[in-house]
Amino acid sequence: MSEPLLIKAGGSLRGAEELLDELAAYPGPLVVVHGGGPEIGALLARLGFESRFVGGLRVTPPEQLEAVEMALYLTGKRLAEGLSRRGRKALALSGRDALCLLGRPLPELGRVGEVVGVDAALLRDLLEKGYTPLLAPIALDQEGPLNVNADTAAGAVAGALGWPAVFLTDVEGVYRDPQDPTTRLAHLTPAMVEALRAEGVLQGGMIPKVAAALAALEHGAPWAAIARGERGVLGAVLRGETGTRFTH
Repeated sequence: MSEPLLIKAGGSLRGAEELLDELAAYPGPLVVVHGGGPEIGALLARLGFESRFVGGLRVTPPEQLEAVEMALYLTGKRLAEGLSRRGRKALALSGRDALCLLGRPLPELGRVGEVVGVDAALLRDLLEKGYTPLLAPIALDQEGPLNVNADTAAGAVAGALGWPAVFLTDVEGVYRDPQDPTTRLAHLTPAMVEALRAEGVLQGGMIPKVAAALAALEHGAPWAAIARGERGVLGAVLRGETGTRFTH
């Protein structure tokens, strides 16, 4: 059996057919943490709210949290249906279910937080029963739900499981020159990341992805990778043919 993987999948359902085919065909165990950025942004706009980001993280005032959850949950259910129709039985959950994800707030961003506790036993139980868990990145603190960046949540879940984490995105990995795809860096360590950060190479949405990959290592993941979500990507990442792999 292929090694188990924690997959972070983007929330956009555009182009999801190829991603679903890839995940459904993977022969090993998977846990998927999914985002929902485009769907969240579209729903907030329809409701008259403006989307604002700080350091790549979505600012979530309390009055927007319900809409964020609605968009995430519908995205998860659609992904679960898509995987199940392809023969991989999937369940769409959030951190609210069975208190799976416990969080700590980042008050300057509204009802936004980071994960401080993961019920890995629940995920393993579902896997043993033949289900692929899909997790929306909503965590709980004493006051209720927190919106967690999906990359950050994925890093915490990978660490709790002790599994490698693969962050699927729309680029092939970390580029030394963000404008030049031929400058992909195949391997990075925490020290190398610090050097890139000091040079200002890491920008925008790549900042939380790289931080999450390093957090996965810190929490117990054997390795992490950032790669483009396309057909054949998981095998290519495992063979070291694509993406950027992070190790200690």
